[in-house]
Amino acid sequence: MNISIPPKTPTFVALRYRNFRLLWVGQFVSVIGSMMQTATILWHVSLLVPEHSKGLALGMVGLVRVVPIVVFSMTAGVVADVFDRRKMMMLTQLALTLVAVVLAVVTAHGLSVTWPIYLLAALSSAAAAFDAPARQSLIPSLVPREHLANAISVNTIMFQTASVLGPSLAGLVIGSLGVGTAYALNAVSYLAVIAALLLMRDVPQPGASEGRSDVSFAAALDGLRFVFRSPLIRSAMLLDFFATFFASASALLPIFAQDILQVGAAGYGWLYAAPSLGAVIASMVMVKLSDRIEKRGQVVLWSVAGYGLATVAFGHSRSFWLTFACLAATGATDTIAMILRNTIRQLATPDHLRGRMTSISMVFFMGGPQLGELEAGLVANWMGAPIAVITGGIGCLIAAVWTAATTPALRNYTAENAPLVGAASAAAKE
Repeated sequence: MNISIPPKTPTFVALRYRNFRLLWVGQFVSVIGSMMQTATILWHVSLLVPEHSKGLALGMVGLVRVVPIVVFSMTAGVVADVFDRRKMMMLTQLALTLVAVVLAVVTAHGLSVTWPIYLLAALSSAAAAFDAPARQSLIPSLVPREHLANAISVNTIMFQTASVLGPSLAGLVIGSLGVGTAYALNAVSYLAVIAALLLMRDVPQPGASEGRSDVSFAAALDGLRFVFRSPLIRSAMLLDFFATFFASASALLPIFAQDILQVGAAGYGWLYAAPSLGAVIASMVMVKLSDRIEKRGQVVLWSVAGYGLATVAFGHSRSFWLTFACLAATGATDTIAMILRNTIRQLATPDHLRGRMTSISMVFFMGGPQLGELEAGLVANWMGAPIAVITGGIGCLIAAVWTAATTPALRNYTAENAPLVGAASAAAKE
């Protein structure tokens, strides 16, 4: 089946739908704050530990973030498939607000140890473990099926633009007002999503009638069976995990900014934002092309390989602008692969299983980078940050080649053979 958008379809057609537009705007403000906090936590930790243990301490941030995701992901997915996803998001946003407020307060009173930061980062990750399945499962209900790829691309533009602004603002705020202010600003940003959720109307409920309607171990197993019996979804998740596990280097950016490039907090903010800047550019291209790309599986594989090559070049660089360009390239290639992987997963999953599919995928696409940060920190402590980055990029390349060789379902996947699973709910226009 040909799923290409007709030539006259507006570029940002998904934003015509009121509920999606509200969520998009609210998330834009919130993600700016979240990215500020993510960058600030790494910078804060780097200031509190001795030079010889900085790499390990930064890697630990990734570990404390991934453990709650692994622990709560399956429960969160089932909950998102059973209960009102909009109300679930409101609860998670309130929890994230509270964590940011506590971070700001304890920082204002002075911190000389890192464990409170680790604890609060873990609590934030636990709330996010419930937020992500609800949010991602909600999106296909806010736009018609034929505009889902456009909605994913438009959502990626929002996320990556906010990811440029957030770390850049973090560098400015840290340098002028301190880390506590960055945490406080993030707390305020969550109010935008809460307001958007309150303003939505006629939001479709999960299709519980099509499957189990209880929060149970059996319901969780239904999700696991579906995901791991689908070669497309399974291979896309594994590729995502291994690529990001080996090539995640964001936790080491404070070391590059402080010790290798010597560009200070402002330079750190720009380096942290560079992948998102590349991602914004790629998203703008993909919003026009995502529905028209036929050989989607091959594009995913080549994009992951490009991600690995750019990471290797970043590890070799000793120039700020070359490093910036390499990081931007990692963001661009990762975004192309991510949009297509997400489209493949959403189109292949019925609505009553979307929460569980998203929660299982979340273990891979969030667990990979977070565990990768720990791996990068350990290698950096042992062999230095540049070697950690270079070897990680090589590992990413190996993962792309291995996946291409062993998973023909992904390698041969095209837009024409995209599965038709369920029907998207009608979305009300203004």
